[in-house]
Amino acid sequence: MTNQEKRKHSRIDSLNLLNYVFSDESGDGSTQGMGRTLNVSESGILLEMHTPINIDDIISLTIGLEEDMVGIKGRVVYTKENEKKMYESGIEFFDVDNKAKETLKKYIAAFHARHTDS
Repeated sequence: MTNQEKRKHSRIDSLNLLNYVFSDESGDGSTQGMGRTLNVSESGILLEMHTPINIDDIISLTIGLEEDMVGIKGRVVYTKENEKKMYESGIEFFDVDNKAKETLKKYIAAFHARHTDS
């Protein structure tokens, strides 16, 4: 059995603090808090936080990428509890404006350049 990659974009390991606000599919109720990215790509992130969130919840993120702040919306595609009793959620971005998309691309390119030179 082969393990085929399903992602459109490669992910980089990246620890960045972020602020999030999420609500369920119907838009009822919202919760906000702080978390951190474990990895990031142009199409999504792996988010670690203290609070579990449900698949298909909509989440608004404000991520600090070096000197830039990026605001992006996403949909939760999976959630699991890790060994540290924290929750990891895979977030697929949608409704990404051009400025946020360019900031993500620039950040990812800079990351690759730093690690290629090492």
